[in-house]
Amino acid sequence: MGMAERRKREKKEMRRNILDTAMALFVEEGYDQVSIRRIAEKIEYSPATIYLYFKDRNEILYCLHEEGFDELLRLQEEAMNTSDPYQRLLELGEVYVEFALENREYYDLMFIMKGPMRKVEEEWHCGLETFDNLKKTVQDCAEVDYIERANIDVIAFSIWAHVHGMCSLIIRDRLPMFDESLRPDLIKGVFQFMEEKFLKK
Repeated sequence: MGMAERRKREKKEMRRNILDTAMALFVEEGYDQVSIRRIAEKIEYSPATIYLYFKDRNEILYCLHEEGFDELLRLQEEAMNTSDPYQRLLELGEVYVEFALENREYYDLMFIMKGPMRKVEEEWHCGLETFDNLKKTVQDCAEVDYIERANIDVIAFSIWAHVHGMCSLIIRDRLPMFDESLRPDLIKGVFQFMEEKFLKK
């Protein structure tokens, strides 16, 4: 391996180390409690080193958001190829739950943890695309009379809110009243409720 390739690999590894460390600190201590200096201390480098890779803490948060939503989009791709919008909607819900429960730290960072949204709102293309996939599917369901022809934004938001609420309760361990073995039934029950509430098929 040549010198240039080695330096490129080392820079990539350092950037990954910074992101992974920031992720762990954001989740453990909260975004507001984590500074660039705190991240630098954790990886045993100077704050100046962090600034060689990221402009500020907001950019680190944004990059982690991007990684999470890129993965969620990747998981949505197969579902979006399903021609029947009714089945596609169910598959999108299943994909969302799968992502949330298998990527808990990312989900916490993307949808639960309090953090500044200014940069995310300005450049949040992948995040908006994940919601657009849901909205398009709801629109397709309405066009074939699986859903009442009401406000598509409101229906899409309502469906998202139901699934998000369930995922958040599981991720934050807010279900001590239910045995762990009941979790699949709880998830299935939420989907059945949404089918009865939103879908006419």
